[in-house]
Amino acid sequence: MRLLLLLGGLLIVAFVPLFFAVATYTSLTLQKLREAQARSLGRAVAGQVAEAGLHRPEDELMPLLRAQVGAEGLEAIGVYRSDGRPVARVGEPSAVGALPPVAKPDHEGTADVTTAHGRALAVLVPHGHGAVVAIVRTDDDSAHTTPLLRLLALYTGLVALALLTATYFALTRLIVRPLDSLAHAAQRVAGGARQLAVPKTAVQELTALGESFSTMTARLIAEEDKLRAKVTEVEHATERLRQTQAQLVRSERLASVGRLAAGLAHEIGNPIAALMGLEDLLLAGGLEPDEQHDFLQRMRRETERVHRILRDLLAFARPTSADKEPPQPGDIEAAVHDTAALVMPHPALHDVDLALDVHRELPLVALGREQLVQVLLNLVLNAADAAGAGGHIRIEAEPSAAGARLAVSDDGPGVAPAVRERLFEPFVTTKEVGKGTGLGLAVCRGLVEAVGGTIELDAAVGRGARFVLELPRAERDHMQ
Repeated sequence: MRLLLLLGGLLIVAFVPLFFAVATYTSLTLQKLREAQARSLGRAVAGQVAEAGLHRPEDELMPLLRAQVGAEGLEAIGVYRSDGRPVARVGEPSAVGALPPVAKPDHEGTADVTTAHGRALAVLVPHGHGAVVAIVRTDDDSAHTTPLLRLLALYTGLVALALLTATYFALTRLIVRPLDSLAHAAQRVAGGARQLAVPKTAVQELTALGESFSTMTARLIAEEDKLRAKVTEVEHATERLRQTQAQLVRSERLASVGRLAAGLAHEIGNPIAALMGLEDLLLAGGLEPDEQHDFLQRMRRETERVHRILRDLLAFARPTSADKEPPQPGDIEAAVHDTAALVMPHPALHDVDLALDVHRELPLVALGREQLVQVLLNLVLNAADAAGAGGHIRIEAEPSAAGARLAVSDDGPGVAPAVRERLFEPFVTTKEVGKGTGLGLAVCRGLVEAVGGTIELDAAVGRGARFVLELPRAERDHMQ
């Protein structure tokens, strides 16, 4: 329909100006023809009048002139002497009034005049004894041209309609239908067809377009096959990676269990070996009471050491007891001051400088106050052991984007690079044998990570060690 409207518009633009041009040319041609006929009629009338004037008197001339008026559109006749004065003028009053009062017989001429019937032409024809002026109507041109223009309009419309119909069918058959077929073929390819069926057409350009679409479709299908193969390959690689990752996780778990068992055997094996040796001496007998008492006290200390190791191991395995309520939000400032009050009397901090730098507007955090003190106490005591006499320890607390940031630093020898990656694993310690179980930092990490926080060793510190804790803000309902 749009194509038909477009063609109709083009034909209108092409034929309407042509019609008006032909109509104008026809009207002008008919007008000139009418004027030529008027001149011829005027000459003929002038010749008859001149001939009659030579053989008849003036009183007989008037009937002859009246007989001429009305024939072939002749409206008025005027006869003039050689000096230009009129001899006789006959015709309709409006036409007679259009006759010139004086007509000099110098040369033949015409002039446009208007009468009661409309436009007319005044033709002056000189003769031997004067001149004759005839007024002939020319206003009936439209009556002659209207049928011709109607016929021309009908012919133009029929030609335009025929051209429109022929062009529409030609375009439909040669262009529109092949394009529709090509579009349907493309839709079938989009729906899953593996080949583009190119429609046959007599238009070379459309044939080339169809072949281009076919080539493009073949390339797209080939690229799709390659992409499917790549996706399948990636899926297989992902599955292999997942299996490998699962194997690594199982291996890491077994390795962790092995390290835990080895550490536990080492930490508990030494006290048990000492206990067995002391028990053998007691069973052998022959000891003095003081020696027996000393052996029992040693056995008591080794037993307490085993109990402490097992207790720390249980705390590491279960940082929060399942049968307890979730901890209340913790106040970092209060926990820092509680920790300082607890460690100040400790012998390890008698010769150590402890500095506190706590921000005054700290939010409540998700880790409870008791757990905060436990973590800080462990970190401060570790720092005191590392710094030694004359060392310095610093506790810092400030707000962060997630909640609050805590840092415990010292100016001791720092952590050896070989131990840094395994520092938070159980039974990993830098202290001498018997002075630490290697579970303190592991327990601290369990407590912090249980509430969504993080604890790590700041590797950017040049001297000493600095442990940084990121603690999340407490939930709103806990803060109320």
